[in-house]
Amino acid sequence: MSATDTTTQERPIGRRGPYAELFFALMRSGTFLTGFAIVLFWVICALFGEHFTPYDPLADDIINALSPPSAEHWFGTDQIGRDVFSRVIVGSRDILTVAPLATLLATVAGTALGLFTGYFRGIADDIVSRVLEAFMAIPVVIVALLAIVALGTSKATVIVVIGLSFAPIIARTVRSAVLAERELDYVAAAQLRHESAFHTMFVEILPNVIPPILVETTVRLGYAIFAVATLSFMGFGIQPPSPDWGLSISNNYGMIGGGFWWTVLFDALAIASLVIGVNLVTDGIQGALND
Repeated sequence: MSATDTTTQERPIGRRGPYAELFFALMRSGTFLTGFAIVLFWVICALFGEHFTPYDPLADDIINALSPPSAEHWFGTDQIGRDVFSRVIVGSRDILTVAPLATLLATVAGTALGLFTGYFRGIADDIVSRVLEAFMAIPVVIVALLAIVALGTSKATVIVVIGLSFAPIIARTVRSAVLAERELDYVAAAQLRHESAFHTMFVEILPNVIPPILVETTVRLGYAIFAVATLSFMGFGIQPPSPDWGLSISNNYGMIGGGFWWTVLFDALAIASLVIGVNLVTDGIQGALND
């Protein structure tokens, strides 16, 4: 047998790793691709929106205030004459900065807590779990409002508050997955090799609980988008003169009674479309993992 034949036998052609299988499953999922296209559109708007908006989103034009949708202003203008279409496009930037960073913080903190409580169990698990349950009993917006009032309004504060508010939920999911993995043979083998707890948790167990973490992260991202928009609407999130969607709705929702519906509708649809896109991505990932 030749060396080429031996190499071919040692490296079977066509075998894929688990991440490659997940990728190809996602590429076959219409749900995932639709959601990904929606999210990608808004990401492009956040990164490059100012390069293709017809007007400066911050420039006012009192003469053309509250103009209805037209060929000149596709989404109309708001109460001080700013182009609503331009503001909707660029308004994705702040929410797509704050919400993903808050979700990332929640994922990192929640994963670490979930690994710790699930692996060590016992008294440490009981104490940490009771504290996390106490945090989860309080609505996220209430916690965020109290923290922002105490610490002041800034993007960094919103990121930290939302991230730490969602961390207990992710920690609970990770803990459940770790409890199941901890009983498997590969964990016992690592312990027999006298591997450190850190190595066992982060090198042995963590790669095997990535799927539920991935799903939970995308779910929390949708909630984070709503939380950021809600705080901005209430005046505790992103501040003027940002064209943030929640802030724009807050500034213009009083105009609906006068028939100026366009000042609010398109920002609300933008929030809804982004959340729907994220949820479709979540459903696609979950479906691919369950196949």
